[in-house]
Amino acid sequence: MFFSRENLKRLIVAAIALPLFYLYISKLPPVFFLVLLTLVSALAQMEFHSMYKTKRLISFMGIISGILLLCSPLIQPLAFIFAFMLISSVRLFLIKDPSSSLNDIAPAVTGFLYIPTLLLTQWYLRLKGYEWILFLYGCVWASDSLAYYIGKGMGKRKLYKEVSPNKTLAGAFGSVAGGILSALLMGKLLLNNITIPALILMGSAIGSVTIVGDLVESMFKRDAGVKDSGSFIPGHGGVLDKIDGVLFAGPVLYWITLVL
Repeated sequence: MFFSRENLKRLIVAAIALPLFYLYISKLPPVFFLVLLTLVSALAQMEFHSMYKTKRLISFMGIISGILLLCSPLIQPLAFIFAFMLISSVRLFLIKDPSSSLNDIAPAVTGFLYIPTLLLTQWYLRLKGYEWILFLYGCVWASDSLAYYIGKGMGKRKLYKEVSPNKTLAGAFGSVAGGILSALLMGKLLLNNITIPALILMGSAIGSVTIVGDLVESMFKRDAGVKDSGSFIPGHGGVLDKIDGVLFAGPVLYWITLVL
């Protein structure tokens, strides 16, 4: 049912969060968005490490690496080297037994590559103008919404049942359609100098890659044996559950803007 308790929670959270997000992005200086990215990154990494039961100090070093990546332009070119050296050194001295060292290190390194590294491109988009952030999140939200409702109403054939049994081909079509429609609408509202073919390209790319981002997180959750990454947001699951699509869509949109 459309007005189920779960959908009602989603609508209430969206009604509160979306206006606040718009005001936060459009009215405050760019550095405040960087603060938000850093907070979201830390929370999502905590959820990821919790899923894989990463040892606490190693998890902490992974989160610190992500914070430094996002906050310090000086460390960004060397962030990957620094993160691996820090995480592996902590494992070396934390536990003398070398067995299972790769299993201990891998979640923290993967979490660093997966979350703050992908989020970093949103900071570059914000430096181009807050309109790009609103455009990105609007397209991802529309893609997710159409994928959910079209998949619920019309979906029969499974998209990738081994990873996400509930996702369907109809839902995937809805995601791409939602990306294109929202790109055309929001592009005309926010990005007046972008042509219609470019907007269609961006919308279809965002709609397509949002599905991939969702599936990647589903892959990790099934591997870890959990349903949601967390319960931070009522009716929506964890922070990572909410940003899985935009983690992949952000870099793709940024790359497209480089050639426009």
